[in-house]
Amino acid sequence: MEIPGYAPHSANPVLPGYYADPSILQEEGRVYIYATIDPWGDETLGCWESNDWRNWTYRVLNWPTKAACTSAKSTEAMVWAPSVVKGRDGKFYMYVSVGSEVWAGVADQPLGPWRNLRGDHPLIPQNYRPGYHMIDAEAFIDDDGQTYLYWGSGLNWVNGRCWAVKLKEDMKTFDGEVRDISLKKYFEAPFMFMRQGRYYLMYSAGNTTKETYCVGYGVGSSPFGPFTEPESGPILTTDKSKNVISPGHHAVFTKDGKAYILYHRQSIPFDPSFIGRQVCVEELRFGPDGSIEKVAPTHEGEPFLRREGGIRLNLAVGAKATASSQRDRFTGAERVLDDNYATRWAAAKGARGAWLQLDLGETKKVTSQELRPEYAWKPYRLTAELSNNGVRWEKLADFTTVPAIGSPIVIERSVATRYLRLVFPDDIEGAESSVIEWSVY
Repeated sequence: MEIPGYAPHSANPVLPGYYADPSILQEEGRVYIYATIDPWGDETLGCWESNDWRNWTYRVLNWPTKAACTSAKSTEAMVWAPSVVKGRDGKFYMYVSVGSEVWAGVADQPLGPWRNLRGDHPLIPQNYRPGYHMIDAEAFIDDDGQTYLYWGSGLNWVNGRCWAVKLKEDMKTFDGEVRDISLKKYFEAPFMFMRQGRYYLMYSAGNTTKETYCVGYGVGSSPFGPFTEPESGPILTTDKSKNVISPGHHAVFTKDGKAYILYHRQSIPFDPSFIGRQVCVEELRFGPDGSIEKVAPTHEGEPFLRREGGIRLNLAVGAKATASSQRDRFTGAERVLDDNYATRWAAAKGARGAWLQLDLGETKKVTSQELRPEYAWKPYRLTAELSNNGVRWEKLADFTTVPAIGSPIVIERSVATRYLRLVFPDDIEGAESSVIEWSVY
């Protein structure tokens, strides 16, 4: 029986790979998603750009980095949980957690270059409120142009607190007192938005490594509350029957007059020893009284995110995929052709000289290929080959000396061929041999 979430043409997750704590920005016809690189962050952030909500390109940012955002009081925690907004001055502002501190950056364009707003100092130091976690900052700009900052979490998955403060026009100076606006069930990941005069303070509760993680909210008449939580409880929770585990740490955005929730949940199948979260989208609906309705998480995703039937004809549709080995029963070669970013092919652990092959069924004219690796931020060493009989192979591209990095990895060369193959060298121990999707045009 097929495991829920493994069906072809699933638009959730939105991004190929493991990312968490997403922030979204829509600017001049383009969409940007900034997110934590899993597991548990990295030296920098993950950033994705799209002009159609379906095809995403991985972008490398110059900032924030662990090296640039480290103070005398920083912990070993990596780069986490960005919040990106466009200020009234037309510049872009980022608030991000590094080393259990909040750092602030500014840029003229969504992709930067970014620079630290406070030189080599954090906006909120690690010991600002002893006994609590200074992370998960989220900026909110009200209709009158006033900016507010929300942040805070607990330690050891308990004792979460939420603080809020106005920011001055420089987007880095507190304007007035810092307030504790914690809701009863709040743990971390605050998100504020306003709708029809009501202010919604959303948050995550529970433990992201377990099935308890979920999204809740409270409603108030001002950005500082007080907020009333609904008796109905959280709106987005684990649904084991659908194989949706630990949804949370989200953002809210609008498109074509509708509201959507952008959130992460655990990769499938859920493995508590591997924190590899994936970014998903669902519509956010409201009741007549302004309450947020329960969100029913899906794997199919929203129609505007589905990639099936794209502008270009994918020659790999209907092809047969085979491989030298596979990691387990979930990672067979056929997964690179299922148009589903939740699935992947991965070679057996310790395998050397692994290969992945496509049989197009007949000789076809190929002009380009796009590979979606499991880890867009890691270098991949491989060769791409072609053959007309599946026996004698010709090298098409070589990424062994200068590895490929990013997503998609694009191979552009016009050829006529029936077979295509990726070969991962056997002399590089620890090299990645895994692919989420392989498209051929």
